[in-house]
Amino acid sequence: MKTNISAGTIARTLCLLLALVNQGLTITGHTVLPIDDDTINQTVSLVFTVGASVAAWWKNNSFTGAAQEADKYMVQLKEKAGE
Repeated sequence: MKTNISAGTIARTLCLLLALVNQGLTITGHTVLPIDDDTINQTVSLVFTVGASVAAWWKNNSFTGAAQEADKYMVQLKEKAGE
C-alpha cells in the first residue's frame, strides 16, 4: 500500500498529538513537559528570529536600481525559456 503522506503532515500531526496529551495531563495535575513561561517566551522569540533570518537570507532582496533591472531581465529570460 503506497501512501502520499508528506513528512510535514506527519510532523504536524505528532506535534498536535503531543500538545493534546500534554494539555490533558496538565489539566489532571501531571506535567510531561515541565517548561516555564520564560523558556516558552525565549523559544518563540528564537524561532521567530531564525525564521525571519532564513527568509531574508533566502529571498533575493534587490535594493539597488541595477539589481531591480536584473530581476526584470531574469523574469524575461524565464518567460522565454517557458519556466
